[in-house]
Amino acid sequence: MRSVISDDRRVDAAGVCARLQGMCLLVLATVTADGRPLAGPVDSIFFRGSFWFSSGRNSVRMRHLAERPAVSASHLPAEEFAVTVHGRAELFDLRDRAYADYRRAVLDVYIPKQGPEFETWLDTVDALGARITADKMFTFHTVGGTG
Repeated sequence: MRSVISDDRRVDAAGVCARLQGMCLLVLATVTADGRPLAGPVDSIFFRGSFWFSSGRNSVRMRHLAERPAVSASHLPAEEFAVTVHGRAELFDLRDRAYADYRRAVLDVYIPKQGPEFETWLDTVDALGARITADKMFTFHTVGGTG
């Protein structure tokens, strides 16, 4: 990737954190049992240096990740900026108190957008959370862009 994305087009860690505020839409790719990729959109939050997201416990996406945690994801808000990660998804129960700080971050992002009923919905939905532990992260921004 270094031959494709020159130093002046990379974004350092501070720049990544500054750019990834609030909800970040990812294109998330999982792997089927027979090795086919399956990609689709997912809301995420860049929290403590990783992308975190959730989905229904019995969704195709979470079933794939429970069996095969290898994952790739890209955040592409516009042609001027991109972040891609390759790694493993670590699944967790959204109701687990060990993830209370992540829950608070989710509420801080979504209550202003969806209203206080979002918290009630979050408490009733049967969902799993996932944190992408990146083995590799690639960034890009156009020259003269922020980052």
